[in-house]
Amino acid sequence: MRNGSVMPVFGLGLAVLLLDQLAKQSVRATLSVGESRPVLPGFFDLVYVRNDGAAWNLLGGHGVVLTGISVAALIALFLFRRAILDGSRAKVVFMGLLVGGIAGNLVDRIRFGWVTDFLDFRFGSYHYPAFNVADSAICLAVALYLVLDLPAVRRKRARRDDAAE
Repeated sequence: MRNGSVMPVFGLGLAVLLLDQLAKQSVRATLSVGESRPVLPGFFDLVYVRNDGAAWNLLGGHGVVLTGISVAALIALFLFRRAILDGSRAKVVFMGLLVGGIAGNLVDRIRFGWVTDFLDFRFGSYHYPAFNVADSAICLAVALYLVLDLPAVRRKRARRDDAAE
């Protein structure tokens, strides 16, 4: 892959966006707002939640701000693609997941003014806030970045510190 090429990123991002939108449409067509259907009782339910905020409903009611942040993030990813994409498939996956996830939630915000969340998990007494495919893609992208890039950043910093001594 050429350094900075956006086509593989676009392809994966589009796949994430389509999967996210199809899943959300299915939830909106089959469940009423607030309805819950157990899949694995006590652990995993499908729900229909309208979230007008970001993760954990942060900035709830500030859809215009969240829309602006999403658009700015997509523009920044495009502008800095050459610095992010270094020819590795992992970086393509990272960026594709991130672009698709951001775009998936952005489409909902523009269309409805809120995001459809539907994956609902419980871990013992802890109830994790409902989320969606786009949220999952964003979280996977961040995890991939942390696993793959942070050790490289630390090695570069250590070499620079060693050279300075």
